[in-house]
Amino acid sequence: MDKLPKIALPAIFISIVLIILITKSAITIGSGEAGVLYKTFGGGVVTDGPPLGEGFHIVAPWNKVYIYEVRQQEVFEKMQVLSSNGLEIKLDASAWFEPKRESLGKLHQEKGEAYVQRVLLPTIRSAARSVVGRYTPEQLYSSKRDAIQAEIYEETKKIVDGQYIQLNEILVRDVTLPATIKEAIERKLKQEQESLEYEFRLVTAQKEAEKVRIEAQGKADANKILSASLTDKILQDKGIDATLELSKSPNSKVVVVGSSGDGLPLILGNN
Repeated sequence: MDKLPKIALPAIFISIVLIILITKSAITIGSGEAGVLYKTFGGGVVTDGPPLGEGFHIVAPWNKVYIYEVRQQEVFEKMQVLSSNGLEIKLDASAWFEPKRESLGKLHQEKGEAYVQRVLLPTIRSAARSVVGRYTPEQLYSSKRDAIQAEIYEETKKIVDGQYIQLNEILVRDVTLPATIKEAIERKLKQEQESLEYEFRLVTAQKEAEKVRIEAQGKADANKILSASLTDKILQDKGIDATLELSKSPNSKVVVVGSSGDGLPLILGNN
C-alpha cells in the first residue's frame, strides 16, 4: 500500500505530459483552409510540398502550423486618385482573390500572413492611380467605368501573379466626382441630349417635307402627262360615250347627234 503512491505519481505525471504533448501536436484544419508547416529543427517553412489539407493532423509539438484561408475572399478599398486633368476622384473598389494553394509555403515565407496589406492593397492602389490618370472626369462619370475596371484588373493581376496571389476580379463599385464637376457634367449631358432631340425632330420634319414635295411633284407630272395625251378627237369620243350612257336613263329626253357646236351629241329633255 505504501508503494502505490510512489508508482501513481510518476504515472500521473507522465499522463499529464502526454496529454499536453498530444494537445500541442493535434492540429485541425477547417473547411476552406490549408496549413503551412514550420519545422523548428528542420529548415523552417516547408515550401517543397503541398500544404496541409483539411482535417486532423498530428505534428511534432516543437513544430508549428500556420493556417490560411484558401477560399475566394473579398477586400474593399476606398481611394482618392487624380484624373487626367488633375481633379481629385474618390474611387470605391473591391477585389476577389485567393492565395495560390500550391505556393502557400512561399507566400508565408516571403510575404507573411499580412500579405493582403503588404502586397494586394498597395498594388490595387497603384494600378487605380495609373489607370484613372488616363481619363477625364466626363469619361469616368459616363462611359468608361467598365474599361477602367478591366484595366485596373489587368495591371493588378500582372503584379500579384508573381506574388503567389490569384486575382479573380476587380469591381469598381462607385466613382465620386467633386460636386461642382458632377453638376457641370450633368448640365452638359442634358444639353447634348436636348440637342440630339432637336436634330432628330429637324431631320424628321425635313423627311416629311421631302415626302410631301415628292408626292406633289408626282401628281403634277401625272396631270401633265394626262393633259398632253387628251387630243380633241379623244375628248369628242369620251363625250359621245358619256352621252350614250346618259341616254339610257329612264327620264324622257331627245338625243340629237352632232348638233352641238363641238360636234358632240345634244340632249334635249323635258326635265
